[in-house]
This record gives sequence, C-alpha cells and structure tokens, in this order.
Amino acid sequence: MLKKLLIALGALICLFLVALAFVFYKAGAIPDKIANPDEALVIHLKPGQTASSVWRMLPISVDKAQSLWFRVFRKMQPEYARVKAGYYEFAPDSTVEEIFTRIIKADETLFSITLVEGLTLNQWLAFIESTVNLHQDLPPFNELYSKLKTGDSNFCENPSASLEGCLLPDTYFYAFNDSALSILKRAFEAMDANLDRIWQERFQDIPIEHPYEALILASIIEKETAVDAERGLIAGVFSNRLELGMRLQTDPTVIYGIIDSGEAFDGNITRTHLREKTRYNTYRIDGLPPTPIAMPSLASLEAAVKPDLTDYLYFVAKGDGSHEFSQTLEEHNQAVSLYQLKRKQNTN
Repeated sequence: MLKKLLIALGALICLFLVALAFVFYKAGAIPDKIANPDEALVIHLKPGQTASSVWRMLPISVDKAQSLWFRVFRKMQPEYARVKAGYYEFAPDSTVEEIFTRIIKADETLFSITLVEGLTLNQWLAFIESTVNLHQDLPPFNELYSKLKTGDSNFCENPSASLEGCLLPDTYFYAFNDSALSILKRAFEAMDANLDRIWQERFQDIPIEHPYEALILASIIEKETAVDAERGLIAGVFSNRLELGMRLQTDPTVIYGIIDSGEAFDGNITRTHLREKTRYNTYRIDGLPPTPIAMPSLASLEAAVKPDLTDYLYFVAKGDGSHEFSQTLEEHNQAVSLYQLKRKQNTN
C-alpha cells in the first residue's frame, strides 16, 4: 500500500515538475516573441501605466494563457516591471525583449528639427510651428527675448530686443511633445557659447568692437554667399569698407529692410528700394545695420572675426553662386557689365 502511495506521489511530483517546466518554458519564450512582424509599432506610455499596460498594447494574441506566461516571466525578471513613461517607436520584427529593454531604459524615440542658416527668425518660427510632435508653447513674438534671456547675461542685448541672428543653426533632437520654446532656448544658449569662443579668438585689428557686431556682419556674409571658400574674402571686402568709411552697399540688407518696414517684396530690388532710407538699407546708412538680418552659421561667424587679408573692395555675383572680386571701381563696373550681359544672354 505504502509503495503504491509513494508511486502515486512520485507521479504527481513528476507531473508537477513537468507542468512547472512547461510554464517556465513558455514564460522563457516570451522575450523572443515577435511583437509585430509586419509594420512599425508605436507605444505611447503615460505616467502610471505599468508593464501589464505595455503587454496589452502589443499587437499579439494576449489570451489568458499568454497573460499567465507573461506574469510568470515578470516574476522571473522583475526588472521588466520598471517601465518608464514615454513615446517609443519600434521597427517591424521587434521582439518583446527589445521592446521592454528600451522602455525600462527610457530609451525614447527622438525626433529632429533642422534650423537652417541664412533664414530669418520669422521663417524659423513658422517652421517650428508646423513641426509635429512638438508642444507648441511659443510666447508672443515680443516676449521671446525675455523668455530666452537668462540671469545677468547681456548676450544679444540690443535696443530692438531682436533675436535675429542670436540662435545657432543646427539639427536639434527632441522627445515626443517636448517644448518648442526649449528648442529655441538650446539654440540661443548654443549661439551664446560659440560666439563667446569665436570672439575670444578674433583678429585684434578688425573694425568691429562688440560680439553683437560680429553677429550682424556674419549674417550679411551668410546671405551673400553659400560658397565656403568665399566667406573670408567677402568678410575682407566688408572689413576694408568699414575701415575706409565706405558704405557696405549690400543687397540682402535692402531686402531685409523692405520686409522689416512691412512692405511686400516680390524678389526684385528696384532703384526706389535702393534710394529708400530704411534702418537696414546699407546703400543709405553708414556702417552696420542695427541688427543681424538672418541666422548666421559658425563658418560665417569665423569669417567675420577672421577676415581674409585682401585689397578687394567690390564683388559681383557671377550667376553660378560664386562672385567676381575687384580692387577698383573701374574693374568692378567692368565685371558688373560682363555678368549682367551673360545673365541677359542666358535668359534670352
């Protein structure tokens, strides 16, 4: 009798161990399970949601048995319960383990926004406001400067409280629903730090006396050329003109002045525009305009404070993105005639 009881007990123990092994086997297979073999998966986990919430978001068959295996798995791997709120995107064929590993590390999906050099603040703001997945918390235009200025820093202080030119063009990464204002703040602080460094490395005999003037000059250089090899030459031309007391006479400032005055600009600069005395028209005002006219790149900033040593006083666009440089007005007029003629021939 005792022998039969022992055999029965042994059989029960074996069955229990087999069942237990089966449960652990099924639970152990959870991490390798493909969550979604066909398309990308988005999980937006909010504060307070748990590992079970993530499990229910997976596009797999979550029946009672699967839920049992998952509960056992979570007991086996308690760290998988420490999920972090956030926005996560997963590629097709991601496994359950890959999904949970990222979520417990708060390895959120990042987005990017590229703020391009040579554009104006208004163009940047319009682009930011059209960008998805950003929390649109930009204050009114006239409050932007005060929102970005920190402490006693005098970076970018100017009578107009203008932010033009004061933000660093770059690609900025952000998480889902990050603050749009925080992007501008990062760009503001990045320009502050870089301008300080570049100003410390400047040539000591340049005809500008303040870092803000470097921003203004750099913005004009940025608008005049996209050819890296020309930035230093154009900076040299403007430095020579400032040294001699000549007006800069640069078209991009005229265009900015037209827009700043509220006038519509159709892309063509007229004689009337050149004669109009706006605060930005460098054909009519001496020295630099009051603020930058665009967001300058670091390359243009470097050129502004380290201009090429040259005798050039003039340049004209060739029509291919580059420029012809001249030392005398006579040479310049000849170059203007030549390239204007070429443009007319190309349009006929």
